[in-house]
Amino acid sequence: MKGRLIALDHWDGREAAALMVDGRLEDLLVDPLDAPRLGAIFMAKLERPLKGQGGAIVSWPGGSGFLRRAKGLSAGEMCLVQVSGFAEPGKSPPVSDKLLFKSRYAIITPGARGLNISRAIRDDDRRDALQGLAHEGMAAAPDGHGLILRSAASAASDEDILEDISAMRDAAEAVLSEKLPVGLVTQGDGPHLHAWREWSETAEVDASDGSFEAHGILDEIEPLFSARVALGAHNMAVEPTRALVAVDVDTGADVSPAAALKANLAALKELPRQLRLRGLAGQITIDLAPVAKRDRRQIEAAARAALRVDPVETELIGWTPLGHLELKRKRERTPLSTQARP
Repeated sequence: MKGRLIALDHWDGREAAALMVDGRLEDLLVDPLDAPRLGAIFMAKLERPLKGQGGAIVSWPGGSGFLRRAKGLSAGEMCLVQVSGFAEPGKSPPVSDKLLFKSRYAIITPGARGLNISRAIRDDDRRDALQGLAHEGMAAAPDGHGLILRSAASAASDEDILEDISAMRDAAEAVLSEKLPVGLVTQGDGPHLHAWREWSETAEVDASDGSFEAHGILDEIEPLFSARVALGAHNMAVEPTRALVAVDVDTGADVSPAAALKANLAALKELPRQLRLRGLAGQITIDLAPVAKRDRRQIEAAARAALRVDPVETELIGWTPLGHLELKRKRERTPLSTQARP
């Protein structure tokens, strides 16, 4: 099937969303099993600072989180925190006291003043128009609240943008104006709402039960439980370990002089998609097929090009003395390998 398709269904009894582009699975969101959703807000109690780590453990009924910057807070103090990522097994998820109220077009930023337009919107006339909408939408906002208009606002109607700003502004005011008990305040967006918020390009949407099976998505998910990834004549293995995600690039049966470089370029083009679908992040170490040092610049350019269009924040760290390429990727998904298979 040509074009973009968003399927909203359930997988293993949990809410899930899949993005297909030209018949290939490009993104997959699944409700986490035993972790709070990304963006969930808690009223938490600061338990203890972790000296040397610049943070503190905060807790709420049934859970805890790691607050990276806890300067000015004392043990026993209450604070609002938002889940900003997922953690490795056995560790507390990272949380932030800088709350974000995010929707399709607008992000309200309490405590961070300013009206900002996404840098991805480059048309000056449209930026000027959006700046006017930002002023209009935030005219009644409490002092100290900021706004970011996202790139999707570029093609949205004025009414939809103002409605989005108003909804997020009301959500922020509702959370910040009340005296809240310790515990969950808002759950965070599930996969269906997350898909609406983040996959904003024009697409066909199928929200019917069984849409995953009808569009072959279950067949696309099955290979993600195998380490091996076919790359035409070449292949790579993507294997999570306790310390890092190891990626091994193999030239396969290709014995041509340029086999190693071709395999490496193919692997780096495909790797962000594989990491995204498998929910893998943290430290990524890539054992590339052996190439001359003069080819490293081309390899780095290919890696940056692939990461530039990936929605998950990933940093290219560089080369190790052994010739491995290292990445650092934000933990925005839970590993699919830890989820029960359907």
